[in-house]
Amino acid sequence: MVKLYRVITVAIVLFAKLSFAQTQSDTSTALNEVTISEIKRNSNIKRLDSIKGTYIFTGKKTEVIRVPALDAAITEKYGRQIFAKIPGVFVYDMDGTGNQVNIATRGLDPHRGWEFNMRKDGVITNSDMYGYPASHYNIPLEAVERIELVRGTGSLQYGAQFGGMLNYISKQPVAKPFSFESINSVGSYGLLSTFNSISGTKGKFSYYAWFNNKSNNGYRDNSDSKYNAQNVTLLYQVSPQFLLKAEWTRSDYTIHLAGPLTDAMFREDPRMATRSRNYYNPVINIPSLTFDWQPGKNTSILLTTSAIIGSRNSVLYDKLATVADTINAQTLQYNNRQVDIDHFNSYTSELRVLHNYRFLGNTNTLSGGVQYMNNNLHRQQLGKGTTGSDYDLTLVIPGFGRDMHYKTNNIAVFAENKWTLSQKLSINSGFRIEQGTTDLTGTISYLNPADVPNTIKHKFPLFGVSTQYKLNKQMNLYAGWSQAYRPVIFKDIIPGSVYEVSDKNLKDAKGYNLEGGFRGTWSILSWDVTYFRLVYKNRLGTLALKNANGEDIIYRTNIGNSVNNGVEFFTQADIRLSGKTALTLFTATAYIHAVYQNALVRSGTTNVDVSGKKVESAPEWQSRNGATLKFDRYSFTVLHSYTSNSFADALNTVTPNASGSAGLVPSYHIFDVNARINITRNLNMRLNLNNAFDKQYFTKRPQFYPGPGIWPSDGRTFSATVGIKI
Repeated sequence: MVKLYRVITVAIVLFAKLSFAQTQSDTSTALNEVTISEIKRNSNIKRLDSIKGTYIFTGKKTEVIRVPALDAAITEKYGRQIFAKIPGVFVYDMDGTGNQVNIATRGLDPHRGWEFNMRKDGVITNSDMYGYPASHYNIPLEAVERIELVRGTGSLQYGAQFGGMLNYISKQPVAKPFSFESINSVGSYGLLSTFNSISGTKGKFSYYAWFNNKSNNGYRDNSDSKYNAQNVTLLYQVSPQFLLKAEWTRSDYTIHLAGPLTDAMFREDPRMATRSRNYYNPVINIPSLTFDWQPGKNTSILLTTSAIIGSRNSVLYDKLATVADTINAQTLQYNNRQVDIDHFNSYTSELRVLHNYRFLGNTNTLSGGVQYMNNNLHRQQLGKGTTGSDYDLTLVIPGFGRDMHYKTNNIAVFAENKWTLSQKLSINSGFRIEQGTTDLTGTISYLNPADVPNTIKHKFPLFGVSTQYKLNKQMNLYAGWSQAYRPVIFKDIIPGSVYEVSDKNLKDAKGYNLEGGFRGTWSILSWDVTYFRLVYKNRLGTLALKNANGEDIIYRTNIGNSVNNGVEFFTQADIRLSGKTALTLFTATAYIHAVYQNALVRSGTTNVDVSGKKVESAPEWQSRNGATLKFDRYSFTVLHSYTSNSFADALNTVTPNASGSAGLVPSYHIFDVNARINITRNLNMRLNLNNAFDKQYFTKRPQFYPGPGIWPSDGRTFSATVGIKI
C-alpha cells in the first residue's frame, strides 16, 4: 500500500511537469497576462451575506473560512490552524490523524462537535440528534471549498444545539465537461494520503465525485489508523428556476487507540501506550435528495430529505490507565475485550421557504419551514469480545449486556422575519416550536426489565430577536438573543451499573445565547469584536442518594445550571509592502468566564455545591496570533496558539488523581509554520511544520470515551502536499 501511494504521487507530479512542458509555448503569454501586479486583502476569512439561500443571517455573528486559501495542514485537520481566525474555538486535540474534528465555542463540550448542528452542504450529519448528536461523519478538507459557522443566535432556523451551525460546503462542479484534481500528502509517522476528484458540466447535467484514502502510523505507540471516504454528487438543472440534486457520501475509518495515561506516565513518555488491543471504527453513509426551486423572483423553496445510516463500532479493554492489559496467569491469554456497537438509522426531511415582500416602502424577508426527524438508534453494548489483539467484533458469548432501541419522532415549525426599518436598520424576530417523543426500550442485564422503558417528551417553543445597524458600507453593529435547547441523549438516561438509577423525569437542557458586536473594515484593518452570554440550564450529571433500603446509589439527573460570559476579538491588518508583496497580521483572542450556578454534583457518597466553580474544558483565555507573508506565488505563515489552563471536573480538582481522569489541564503554547507555493495556476505545494518546538501537552482529560485519563496531543510533525488540477 505504501508503494502504491508513492507511485500515485510521483506519477501525478511527473504528469503535471510533462503537461506543462508540452504546452509551454502556448501558455507563456497567458502567464504574462496573469502576472500579479497587486496583492489583494487576505480573504481566507469572511462573513456570510445577510440573506443566503433560504437563510437570514442579518444581525448574527457568522464566519466563513475559505479552505483552499489557507496556509494549513489540510490533510491532518489541525483545528488550531483551520479555525485560527475564529476566536473562542476550543480544540480537543487528541487525534492527530485528521480523522475527526473535535471543537466547541463559548465554553461548551468539544466532543466530536456535538454542541453544533453539523452539516455538509446544508444536510445534517449529526448521527442522531436525540440519541447521540456527535458527528461521526468525517469529510476530507481537500473536498471543502469553505466552512460556515453561525453562532447560537441562529438556532431558530436550524434547530437544536447551543453552539450554533457548522456547515462544510463542498467544492462545486466546474463549468467544462471534465476536470480532474488530485491532492497527495506525505508526512511524519507514516502519513500517506491521496485525494482524487472528477467534476464537470454537460448541458443541464453536472457532477462532482471524489475519494480519499489515508493511513498514518500515529504519533503515539499503537495509534495507527486507516481512513477512506467517497462522495458522488449529481445535479440536474431542470430549468433556470429548478435544480435537482442527488448525493451519496460516506466515511469509514479504523483507529488503533493507544489508551489513556496517568500524569506520571505522561511525564515519563507522552508517546507511550497503555493499550495495544483497542480499536474504534465509525462507518457512516449519508444519502440525500434536494429540490431547489425559485417559483418567482422573490420566492425560494428548498426541500431536502436525507438519512444517516451506519454504525459506531469499538472493541476495547475498557479499564483505567492504572489497570494494565496483561496476560491472565490462569488462562495464559489476554482478558476478553468489550464490544460496543451503535447502529444509526436517522431520517430528516426539511422544507424551507424564503420570500421577499414590500411593506411600508421597504423590502422585508420572511424565512420559514418545517423539519421532521424519525430516528432509531439501536445500541448494543457490553458484548464479551475475543482475547485477541486485532480489530474483531466477534462475540464469544451471544448477546449484549445492553441491547436497546432509542426511537424519536420530532417535528419542528419555524419562522423568522427580517423587518427593514430603514436602509441602515433592520430587526429580525422569529420562533421555533419543537414537539416530539423519544421512547427507550430493550434490555439491560443488570436491571429489572420493568425499569428499562423510558419516554421523554420534547415540547416547547423557542423565541429570538436580532438587529443590525449599518454605520456605513464597511461597518455595522449587531446584537441578538435567541433561546436554545439540547435534548436528553442516550448516555444521560442509561444507568452505568447496578449501583446507578436514572431519573425518569429528566428535562432537556435549555437556555439562551445573547451576543452583541461591532465588525467592519477600514483602510488596512478588518475586525469583529463580540460580547456574549450563554445560559445553559438543566445540565446533566450525577448525585449521591440512598434508595428505599438505605443503600448508596448514584442518581443520574439534572444537576443545575451554568452561565458563560465572554468577549471574542478578531482583527487583521493587510499591509501592502510592494506590488507583489503583502504582510498580513492577525489575532483571534477570546476570554471566557464559564461557571456553575445553583448546581450540585456527587463527590463519593456526598453531594457538593459547585456554584461558582468553573465549567470543565472551558479555558479562560485562548489566543491565536499569526503573520502571513505573500510574495508573488509564495505564501509563508507563522501561527502561535495559546490556551490557558482548565479543569477536568466540576469540582475543579487541581491535584491529579491516580488515574489521571481528574486534575488541572495545564496551559500550553504551540507554534506552527506553514508555506504554500503556487508553481503554476494548476499545480501547488504545501509544506507544514506543526508544533515546531515539539511541545508535549494535552487538551482535555475525558471522563468517558475514549477512556478516562490523559490523551496526549501530537508533538512535532512535518507534512508536504502536492495538488494538481487538470
